Amino acid sequence: MNSRQRRGVILLLLSVLGALAAFAGVLSVVDDVKSKVGPEVAAYELKSDVEPYTALNPAQFRRISMPERWLSANAVTDLDDIRGKIAVTTLKKGSLLQSDMVADQPELKPGEQEVAIMIDAATGVAGKITPGSAVNVYATFEGEREGAPDQSRIVVTNARVLDVGELTALEPGAGDRSRRTTEAVPITFALSTLDAQRLTYAESFAQRVRLALVAPGTGTAVPDKDRTYELAQDK
Repeated sequence: MNSRQRRGVILLLLSVLGALAAFAGVLSVVDDVKSKVGPEVAAYELKSDVEPYTALNPAQFRRISMPERWLSANAVTDLDDIRGKIAVTTLKKGSLLQSDMVADQPELKPGEQEVAIMIDAATGVAGKITPGSAVNVYATFEGEREGAPDQSRIVVTNARVLDVGELTALEPGAGDRSRRTTEAVPITFALSTLDAQRLTYAESFAQRVRLALVAPGTGTAVPDKDRTYELAQDK
């Protein structure tokens, strides 16, 4: 072996040694990253937007893997946790599912029934009434005969809201000049039979139906003397 061949062999050995050193360095970096990141766990992200108060199901989510240390404490890692749940706000596509995004789906109690009516979006909802809210239902009526005063009445107290639908544009009916509502929201209530009759009567015959949000924990009925109001009585 001449000197040129020996130099070639030496250079080849040095190249192999350099490659091995580089590979060892890469392995060291990878091991260091793994030790810092930690084990990966399952998480779930939204495949598409989900509207508020929509019932959730596993098909709406995509399973992903990510380091456990990067997950927030309230991240959902098991889709069994969303069964019977609804979205409490708009869930955006690609968002990581977290427990504070969902809530239990409201259910009917014995003796209750679901009743839905359209409520003026501007004066009846104002964006603050959500499933689980308790409301008093006010209705204004014309006087029963000519010259009789108009009245405002509380027709239902502590009505439990089950669902708040989407904003809907309304077209006024022919000859229906007393109703000036142009946009309304369907509200579903859990009511007794008598309260359901009161609510549907008010929706059919009242000039206006308005909801008043009841503070949590109030739970007190309105006295009969305070259920009806006439302007002439307010002196």
